[in-house]
Amino acid sequence: MSRTVILHYHLFKNAGTSLDQILKQNFGPRWVTREFPMSSDNNTAQVAEWIRSDTNAVAFSTHTALGPIPQIEGVRIITVMLLRDPIDRIRSAYRFERKQNADTWGAELAKQHDLEGYVRARLERPKDRQCRNFQTHRLATLVPGGGSELDRARKGLNRLSVVGLVEAFDDAVAALTEQIRPTHPDFTWNSVRANRTAPAPMAAEDIRIDSVLHEANRDDEVILTEARALLNIHQGTG
Repeated sequence: MSRTVILHYHLFKNAGTSLDQILKQNFGPRWVTREFPMSSDNNTAQVAEWIRSDTNAVAFSTHTALGPIPQIEGVRIITVMLLRDPIDRIRSAYRFERKQNADTWGAELAKQHDLEGYVRARLERPKDRQCRNFQTHRLATLVPGGGSELDRARKGLNRLSVVGLVEAFDDAVAALTEQIRPTHPDFTWNSVRANRTAPAPMAAEDIRIDSVLHEANRDDEVILTEARALLNIHQGTG
């Protein structure tokens, strides 16, 4: 293959900004970002055309890629996705949107409600996945077709070049480095975490919503457990 690129599936509040910072430091203007319509669970054709048409870019980052990993003749795509404890991710998303200077629906909702109100409002919207197995849904779109969403997400884990954990961020970047250095030997990095939202002490209402969050994110918790096991196997530590 004549070209090797990175496709970063940047999941909201999963340390993706930190990874993008490393990619930008290495590739400068050859790091690019774009968002795509999410009206269906498959915008692969648009993502593929983006990669195909921007021939100078090496690292592609998007929050909104859905569907099977693009297959492009003459291009090797190194895919990377970071996963996180789903309850921690939702709490972080709430704090971020509460402070965010934006007029999006999520940001307005967070400013108007405590965590419990925010979570319950999002769970009431049938197509809103932000607080309901968000990561499982994203992984499952990599493997369309029959089977449960959880089963497809499990298969999706194994289709990615690099699966990382926010709790083991440096290990994820090390794995990406191993993949990219054969074609980009100057790739380098230092441990960095950007756009972090400081945790706040848990209030009584936060504890109350915990059972609701766990119930709504059972599949994400399964995926996180399986990702940890997968990484232990690959690293020879488990």
